[in-house]
Amino acid sequence: MMMMRAQVFYMVVFVLIWIGFTYLLFVQRPGALNARSSHHGTRLEPQLKVRLVEFETRLRQQIRDNAQLLREVQALHGGVEPAVVKFVDGANEYEAGGLGGAGLDLQAVPGGGTGGGPAESVRGSVGPIMPLLMFACNRVTVAQAVDLILAIRGDRVQKFPLIVSQDCGHKATRDVLLGYGDQIIFLEQPHQSPIAVPAKEKKFQGYFNIARHYGWALNHTFNELKYEQVIVVEDDLEIAPDFFEYFEATLPILKSDPSLYCVSAWNDNGKQGLIDQVQKSLLYRSDFFGGLGWMLTRELWRELSPKWPASYWDDWIRDPRQRRERACIRPEISRTKTFGKVGVSNGMFYDKHLKFIKLNDQFYDFTKADLSYLLKAQYDPAFEAKLNALPVVSVEELRSGEASGKHKARHGAVRLVYHTKLVFKKYAKVLGIMDDFKAGVPRMAYKGVVSTLFNGLRVYVSPAFSWKGYDPTW
Repeated sequence: MMMMRAQVFYMVVFVLIWIGFTYLLFVQRPGALNARSSHHGTRLEPQLKVRLVEFETRLRQQIRDNAQLLREVQALHGGVEPAVVKFVDGANEYEAGGLGGAGLDLQAVPGGGTGGGPAESVRGSVGPIMPLLMFACNRVTVAQAVDLILAIRGDRVQKFPLIVSQDCGHKATRDVLLGYGDQIIFLEQPHQSPIAVPAKEKKFQGYFNIARHYGWALNHTFNELKYEQVIVVEDDLEIAPDFFEYFEATLPILKSDPSLYCVSAWNDNGKQGLIDQVQKSLLYRSDFFGGLGWMLTRELWRELSPKWPASYWDDWIRDPRQRRERACIRPEISRTKTFGKVGVSNGMFYDKHLKFIKLNDQFYDFTKADLSYLLKAQYDPAFEAKLNALPVVSVEELRSGEASGKHKARHGAVRLVYHTKLVFKKYAKVLGIMDDFKAGVPRMAYKGVVSTLFNGLRVYVSPAFSWKGYDPTW
């Protein structure tokens, strides 16, 4: 019996040393590599950065798997003295406890000057923490949104904490939210005094309240709770079964590519018939900020918060002075859908448009896919090459079906060229896509191009070849 325990002990020590060595070699080493690269005036390629982030996530999962193995061995051979290995990943120190304790225990010790918010206590054990920040006010139907998030999130509570911030002090809604107890982090926006609104905008008072609420809640989440990224949702959104995998997989891309500033779960043109419902994995870059379930980082908030607007925050983000020629990642099939017909916008676009958006209903594990094609260095050359190879057709050829007969089998897609805002609107009406512009950008466009399906044929509504960029007056 003593010999068996000794064998188990040495096995534990060996596994723990292997964990520490592997962590130092493959996670610490990239940091040293970055330092050396900076010294020589070079930088890691964006794709390599993404792969390093993904590798760290997989390594953490392997550590957790090893922890489970050690706990099972402990159950079979109790009484072995604990072995402890400590290792550091730059900002956090980890301690791996042996069989004599509670198995492998990874607890991050706050460091790196980041403070001691709730995010610090679990960051080391589950990889990047990705909280959902839900905005609520006076809709008791918030329970529909919360229940769905909790069901799809499952036991991933530490990785995806749900923060619900309520404005306007509506008691019935507050009671609903308090009923969830510690399943959510409940916040109340403390500034309830009336906002001075210009007389001509009195009927838009709600947009001023919303902007103040967003500013306060994002400040609190980033500055007080110390999270590094946040997924913003509202109290009238349904989410798709793969909502969490979508944001988890796109986070490394967002963080490694400075030409991106958000990830959105929404496609404004995502109606049934206008999207490819077979290829669940289709993702794009877009110059249009879609919102309706979107992720931003602490770095972006540091940039935006000092100049946060008094109202109409979403259109403000779309302004060229905020967007700064950056793009968002967005899906072909929306990973959110709104059920909130009644709200500040008084149901604008809901009956005509929003209720027809298709919500993805089949799971796709984005975390197992290679998404490096979304990096600008890879995406743009491939995007331009594809467009340049496509035949240009007229809207009449599309309507008659002639374009599909000629080009669907060979090219799978066609290009429809517009020169003016009025021509784009004409095409949009034929195709069934949204025809409006925000700061000169058509909804879901990238480099002026909007992708959609028309009678099963992929159509790229593209600006003329002489296009020089968006015109904010459109």
